[in-house]
Amino acid sequence: MTAPLLHGIRVLDLSRVMAGPYCASMLADAGAEVIKIEIPGAGEDSRHIGPFADGAGGRESAYFMLLNRGKKSVTLDLKSPRGLALFKRLVGKSDVLVENFRPGAAERLGIGYPALSAINPRLIHASITGFGQTGPLASRPAYDLVIQAMSGLMSITGFPEGPPTAVGDSICDVTRGMFAAWGITTALVGRATSGRGQHLDVAMLDSMFSMLLTVLAKRLYTGAAPSRVGNRHPVTYPVDCFRAKDGHVVMVAISDAAFAKLMQAIGRPELVQDPRFRRNADRSAHDAELRAILQDWMGGRTRDEIQSALDAADVPCGPVWSIADVAASEHIKARGMLADPGHPKLAAAPLVPQPILFGGTRPPTGRAPLLGEHTEAVLRELLGLGVAEIEALRRESVV
Repeated sequence: MTAPLLHGIRVLDLSRVMAGPYCASMLADAGAEVIKIEIPGAGEDSRHIGPFADGAGGRESAYFMLLNRGKKSVTLDLKSPRGLALFKRLVGKSDVLVENFRPGAAERLGIGYPALSAINPRLIHASITGFGQTGPLASRPAYDLVIQAMSGLMSITGFPEGPPTAVGDSICDVTRGMFAAWGITTALVGRATSGRGQHLDVAMLDSMFSMLLTVLAKRLYTGAAPSRVGNRHPVTYPVDCFRAKDGHVVMVAISDAAFAKLMQAIGRPELVQDPRFRRNADRSAHDAELRAILQDWMGGRTRDEIQSALDAADVPCGPVWSIADVAASEHIKARGMLADPGHPKLAAAPLVPQPILFGGTRPPTGRAPLLGEHTEAVLRELLGLGVAEIEALRRESVV
């Protein structure tokens, strides 16, 4: 078996909660050695965020386990001179640093990019923040909901008659974590040529804003103000969600050819020539009338009946699954999107790996570490510390 793609890359993960840990876990999934630096005693914040999984050996945060798979945990007090010195020695032996401090905080700790690049010029230092290192909002704290609001995402989510609505999960945090992982791997490729690392400024607002392509196309090129349109597509129709006898389905017909297939499938081929529906602009302008026709057909059928009819017509559609539905589906099982690498405290610890198959296979998924589980091994093997020295560090609460 070939070595994982990021084999030999060492990452120091100083990040907390979601975006940074998600980024570092993606790197671990690809074979990087990720060393998570945690506060002695308390550990990283998300170890204390529920829901919790209870086992014979105690309880563990499911949130933490999903976001910190495949890492090593080292406890180290960066506010102590000895802890900071040990950390800087680790920096000298690492390729990547991931942190999500507020702008200026890393510099105050003595671990900003200028200081660390002086130790290791090949270091790639990813700073993940809400608003970036520069700009009038840079100093503000930010969480996912704040960025959903300020990126414009909430303004276009929901139904026209309802209030701005948040997406049902932390999409902005995950987005900036993915962009950070992309930036790091891109910088690693660049370093192979230049021989030098660099500082990456990853902002959650930038990341989410850059993904709103449909509504930005509308705003930037037509001057129109995008608004909430419910489940339909803001430009193309019919792309919408419909009620079936036993739940809901979504259906997508984005071209004239697809619309003709759809009308054939529902037994209304004559509507293809109806002036109200002849072109996409016509269908979008008369969406209420077209929706009523489609809802009448779908409302008298089950989801499986609708799926069968539209599959036969080659019109994309699908049921609205619950999280339980998709997690239990045979397709997710076949794709290997749930993995349980085992856990010393729990009978079951299912994790969700990164979603890409490399050469037809998915890299193995490692479990999340116990707090400080790898402290002694890392200090001994990477920094050459002896048992007595490590014990002295423990007594002083440095580790």
